[in-house]
Amino acid sequence: MRTPRIRKRNRDRNRDQHRDHHQAQRRSGHIAAPRRAWTDGLSDVSIAGDPLAFPHLARTDLPQHPTTVAGYARLVREIAADTARWAPLVRYDALTRWYSRLETGPGYEVWLLSWLPGQSSGFHDHGRSSGVMTVVQGELVERSLTRAGEDSRALLPGGQRVFASGYLHEVVNAALEPAVSIHLYSPGLVEMNQYASAVPEWQPEAF
Repeated sequence: MRTPRIRKRNRDRNRDQHRDHHQAQRRSGHIAAPRRAWTDGLSDVSIAGDPLAFPHLARTDLPQHPTTVAGYARLVREIAADTARWAPLVRYDALTRWYSRLETGPGYEVWLLSWLPGQSSGFHDHGRSSGVMTVVQGELVERSLTRAGEDSRALLPGGQRVFASGYLHEVVNAALEPAVSIHLYSPGLVEMNQYASAVPEWQPEAF
């Protein structure tokens, strides 16, 4: 009886050829690296390999802490957007403004402040410290000095105020609802000079 001939499928022949080639390499002492088989189709990872190996996907040259005005402003935006980080910490004090330090770094510190209706900082400066502030809840009013005299503006969530050292202003909650704000000072705030009223000399404006 004649034995039927079984034809190998292409993938069987390819597997045999790959096995023969590997055995030949083993005999010659040259072992090739094993081929990597992808099981997830043509995904980005299977095409590009490990994404963490590519600098444009995983930057490693970014500073751990900000060192510029733009970096400070970005940090304040990031903290403000992270409600779960600051919201559980908020407290209110009927006798004085409440504040809590959120973060410190080389050359800067970040504070969380709450304001009940009517509470005010009074006119003050921040010594040699510059700063960035933003409102994350409610509404505040800022009064400051310009060449033209006293200026007033509303501070709403999403906006930022950036000011240089020596900047003199007053912040007050003139609304009927509590407010919360985040402030960054660089260097860390060690001096605040209070004024009974706006001084006549011109002071630097906020940026």
